[in-house]
Amino acid sequence: MNSNLAVLIDGDNIPSAHVKEMMEEIAKYGNPTIKRIYGDWTNPSLAKWKKLLLENAITPIQQYAYTTGKNATDSAMIIDAMDILYSEKVNGFCLVSSDSDFTKLATRLREAGMQVIGIGEKKTPTPFIVACDKFIYIEILRKQTESKEDVSQKDKSKEGIYPITAKVIKLIASTISDLSDDDGWAFLGDVGSLLQKRQTNFDSRNYGFDKLTPLIKSIGDFELEQRENSKSRNKLIFVKNKEKQQKRNKKS
Repeated sequence: MNSNLAVLIDGDNIPSAHVKEMMEEIAKYGNPTIKRIYGDWTNPSLAKWKKLLLENAITPIQQYAYTTGKNATDSAMIIDAMDILYSEKVNGFCLVSSDSDFTKLATRLREAGMQVIGIGEKKTPTPFIVACDKFIYIEILRKQTESKEDVSQKDKSKEGIYPITAKVIKLIASTISDLSDDDGWAFLGDVGSLLQKRQTNFDSRNYGFDKLTPLIKSIGDFELEQRENSKSRNKLIFVKNKEKQQKRNKKS
C-alpha cells in the first residue's frame, strides 16, 4: 500500500528552483495527498513561487510576519503539522526546509510513528538532518542536461556535492562487516538500508552516483558479486570487504 504523505514547505527558507524535481523525488516515497507552502505572499521575494504552485498543485498558506525577527511561518507550519498528525489522514511527512527550527517537529512526528523525510539545502544544520528518517539535499535533485547514455559514470562522479572521504569508506565497510555472513558477503540491499539508518543523509547521489552499486565499485575496496534470484529474473548483488579493507576495520 502506497503511503499518504503531507508535504509542508517553508517558503521563506527554500528556493523555488527545481520544485518539479523535488515533487518527483517525493513521489518515490509515497502519495503527496497534502501539499502546502507557508510564507508571507505579500513579500516580493516569494513571487517566483506563484506560477510553480499552480503547476504542482501546492496550496499557499498566508502567514503575515507580525513582528520583526520572529519567524511566523515556522509556527504556522508546526501547528498545521500537528493538526494533520491528529487527523490520521497521512502515514508520513515531508518537511521541506533548511531551518533547524523544525528539529523538534521532526522528532515529535517520528515519536508518533510517522515516517519523516526532510528536504533542504546543503547548509541545513545537522540536528534537523538526523531528526529525520531520511534527508535529501536539493542540490542533488537538479536535472542533468546530458542524457545518461552520453555521460560516463566517471564524469558523473564529478557532480557530487561531497567527496568520497575515508570516513565514508569506513562507514560503508563497517556496515558490510556488521551484515556479512561467515564468508564475509552481505546483501547490498540490506547494506543500503542500514547505511540510511546510520546516516540519514546518506545518498549515493551526494557523491555523484545514481545508485549504491556504482559508488561502491568506484572506491575499489570492495568486491561485488551477482547471484541468481529464485523469485524473479533480477539478480541479487552481494558485497564484501576486500582483504585490505578487512585489515583496516580490525585496526580501527
